[in-house]
Amino acid sequence: MTLECVVPAVADKVRVVSYPAPRGEVLSSLYSVRVNDTEVPVYRQRVADPPFAGKYKYGGTYAFASFDCDGPVSVRINSSRNLDKTVIRPLSKQVKSEVIDGHMLVPLKGPCKLSIEPDGKNGPLLLFANPIEKDIPSKEDPNVVYFGPGIHKPERITLTSNQTLYLDGSAIVKGSVNAQGENITIRGRGILDGNDWEWRKGPGHMVSIRDCRNVRLEDIIIRGAWGWTVVPKGSSDVRIQNLKICNSRVQNDDGINPCNSQNIRISDCFIRSDDDCIALKGLEYKWADNNVEGITVENTILWCDRARIFLLGHESRAKYMRNIRMTNLDIIHFSMTPFLLQPGEDMHLTSVLFEDIRIHGEAQRSLMVLQPVINRYMKKQTPGLISDITFRNVQVNGRDGEYRVEIRGHDASYTVNGVRLENFRVLDRALTSHSSSVRIGPHASGISFGQVRE
Repeated sequence: MTLECVVPAVADKVRVVSYPAPRGEVLSSLYSVRVNDTEVPVYRQRVADPPFAGKYKYGGTYAFASFDCDGPVSVRINSSRNLDKTVIRPLSKQVKSEVIDGHMLVPLKGPCKLSIEPDGKNGPLLLFANPIEKDIPSKEDPNVVYFGPGIHKPERITLTSNQTLYLDGSAIVKGSVNAQGENITIRGRGILDGNDWEWRKGPGHMVSIRDCRNVRLEDIIIRGAWGWTVVPKGSSDVRIQNLKICNSRVQNDDGINPCNSQNIRISDCFIRSDDDCIALKGLEYKWADNNVEGITVENTILWCDRARIFLLGHESRAKYMRNIRMTNLDIIHFSMTPFLLQPGEDMHLTSVLFEDIRIHGEAQRSLMVLQPVINRYMKKQTPGLISDITFRNVQVNGRDGEYRVEIRGHDASYTVNGVRLENFRVLDRALTSHSSSVRIGPHASGISFGQVRE
């Protein structure tokens, strides 16, 4: 069942759709949310399960709420916490709020994703406003695997060619999805939940897309992965749209890891993870087209508690990793180096663009490392090569810090060549070759700084 409210005071055609929580789900006691006149359930997600409890300061259990709308709405948030100093991220959304009599009013122009932070990373509320759902598949269709309202425990769901998996907005499905074939869709407004499994003990990856062509993963929420979350492997033509990943329960919970795959588009997503948000890998040599290429990440919000935002190359078993485009992104929290490009195993990492990226800095030491390496993840103990890398319109705001940029080759054969940093600003200062944070080492050439070219 969905709850729908039409509010003439906002607009006579604005719709708000909420999905009641299934019976048995324990909701957040920190927050309550109403959108116009519609109550929206607020779910919980814990962080740092054993054996990681107490090792890291992730801010404790956080909350998230999800609803659909097709126009301007007013979100009312009540909390047992003081909301007076709340920050709404990403700041680029320019969402203005008002606190009245202890509750907060947040006006939204329409669908968006926000982190409502009364106290930084300590127990925030993630708010997911989705477009109105259309063309809901029929549960009677033999090609549809349909989970209606309630808590379901299938453990492992297998999808083959021409099948659709649908999760109702009031469904929590505990288990994993294994897709193999062509023309496969995974969609809905429900939650795919991994919280019941200990670290690395779940059934495979949360969503495994293996040997696939033409896959759509849309709109669902994934909560509490036990390991890697979404893994396209040996696949092509995969579209990941409006996916919300609420992780940081365990280590190794990478958000999305395209492995030996081509033509992958990740759009309008939200990822919070302990481990890398986006990692491109070459795990195997078995496919005829082994390269990692044609990867796009756009219009997405990224939060990594412990590792990297982008990791390119640590498992480099491919000839090329190339034609990669990361654009219009907000990095709202990070810890380690957010841009870590370290190819090995003779792989050539080339033709990579990072553009229009806004970063909230909290005085971190490292911002970028471009360096061919040999590391423990590699089978072939040789470095790789890096060329044709562009960072354009990158802005770091927040607290003063080192934010080190390091570029170096490995030796005369495994080099870095052709890195452009255009309109790259750290705390409103343009990055140049003379900046104290810039370290350009040996075997690196063609490194340039400057303004965006017309």
